[in-house]
Amino acid sequence: MNEALWILTPLDEMARGLSAEIGIPAHIAQILVNRKIADAETAHHFLYGTLDHLNNPFLMGGMMKAMKRILKAKCSGEKILIFGDYDVDGILSVVALSKALRSMGIDVDYFIPDRMKQGYGLKSEYVDIARQNRSSLVISVDCGIKAVDFVESAKRQGIDVIITDHHQPGRRLPEACSILNPVLDSSGYPDKHLAGIGVVFKLIQALLHEEGNSSLAPHYLKLVSIGTVADVAALTGENRLMVKYGLDALSNVSNIGLKNLIENCGLKGRKVTVGDVGFRIGPRINAAGRLGLTDLAVRLFFSESQEESINMVKRLDRLNTERQKIEEKIQKKSIARIEERNLSRKYRLLVLGCDEWHRGVIGIVASKLKDLYHRPVILFFYQDGRAFGSGRSIKEFSLINCLKHCHPLLLNYGGHIVAVGCELERNNMPRFRATVNSYADEKITDQDLKRKLRIDAKIRFRDIDTVFMEYMSLLSPFGVGNPKPLFLTEGAEVVGAPKKLSGKHSKFLLRDDSVIFEALAWGKGRWADAVCAGDSIDLVYSLQLSHYLGEEKLNLSLEDIRLH
Repeated sequence: MNEALWILTPLDEMARGLSAEIGIPAHIAQILVNRKIADAETAHHFLYGTLDHLNNPFLMGGMMKAMKRILKAKCSGEKILIFGDYDVDGILSVVALSKALRSMGIDVDYFIPDRMKQGYGLKSEYVDIARQNRSSLVISVDCGIKAVDFVESAKRQGIDVIITDHHQPGRRLPEACSILNPVLDSSGYPDKHLAGIGVVFKLIQALLHEEGNSSLAPHYLKLVSIGTVADVAALTGENRLMVKYGLDALSNVSNIGLKNLIENCGLKGRKVTVGDVGFRIGPRINAAGRLGLTDLAVRLFFSESQEESINMVKRLDRLNTERQKIEEKIQKKSIARIEERNLSRKYRLLVLGCDEWHRGVIGIVASKLKDLYHRPVILFFYQDGRAFGSGRSIKEFSLINCLKHCHPLLLNYGGHIVAVGCELERNNMPRFRATVNSYADEKITDQDLKRKLRIDAKIRFRDIDTVFMEYMSLLSPFGVGNPKPLFLTEGAEVVGAPKKLSGKHSKFLLRDDSVIFEALAWGKGRWADAVCAGDSIDLVYSLQLSHYLGEEKLNLSLEDIRLH
């Protein structure tokens, strides 16, 4: 209870003005202002934007060149090889681009490295794969921005390379035929936050436009929405529009594999949400790559057999269950080590490693430990004298900048502000640990390590009416960059004794004036013992729609409570 710092944004004049100008409730206007959306035109696009508001793909530097090279390959009957990554973003980027190019009559094949055996990225030795495949054009998806050696080797053998990526570059860019990457200063693209599949979608848009088939582009948004959410890309700007329309389209799927996957996740006949992708669909696709069976996930989307695709989905489901067990085991051992050695009090950045851990799962565990201890975490798997790391960070600290700081110690690294991967010699681990912790001590303040709840508005239960919920639906989908709004209600009465669910969750009935809501506190079983019937409490919560026996129910998802 009261575990976090509560930061309340009061209703201000800017929100009142926006509310009056476009005719929306003041609390909804305040949520928009909190997300830096303060003028009427931007707010209107945010609430009512359509696919017509997507950016022109040719605004991205290198797009015209990439499109012309692909069309040249089509005209001359060349074969194209797509190189991808083994996560959801990479897998679906391979699927989407393969389908688009094949629909144009182009001969396409793909290659995704084995996560455990080969690791991440385009390596120079992979040129042999393109040569053996008789491909004269290679297109990378969700990788390649650091593939300087690969591109040089490919050029020597007469193979052109187009790179599509969204990761940060190294000190030198590959001399590729074309590079599509919105984060590059030279890109000039107005939206810097696209996932790998978002960049691929812009290429597909450009190709379909040139072919006179622009109307087919929205069909790919189903895959774009899954890949973007699974890659935890910011749900702002173009990403938000693509995810919004892509999720809506997932209620009407024709692809046999995707249809069976959605059904296996228990989502048949339901509107698919960001949470459904993040916790059900995405993990099943990801499990294949994490456990070294990436091709299974790719083939699912190309299967035309109902029986075959059902068997593939069942196998993905079993892999996901296996992944969960491995993850739980690593997490328990990590927490035990952190607590026994008091590491969370000694260090602002946690670094742990073990040769028994699974290389494909440590990233998920790092993310959970980051949430639990609210500080950056890097976990390592040791093998053959090497240390393979995966890290996750709080938003106040850039992990990619941290790795750049200690790059002389690294054999390889890459990623984003809050998620990275790296590789180094195991005997360099003591120096690495000292270097990153020294850097973290300089950059991370005590305030950064405090969990913060940024409350969007103070409301009463009576404010949560039908009109309010209609506007809430216009604010969705929620995720990074557009978090689910948090509300504060003060002095709510606890009705009856709180219940403990499965020993680890709490359920309350709460009354504010004459309005009663059911409230759930996930992972907070101890709260049920700390609050009694009749207590008056202040609560910070988000609104949650749950589905049970075909019915939709609104309840409160508690983030924190305190006695009033």
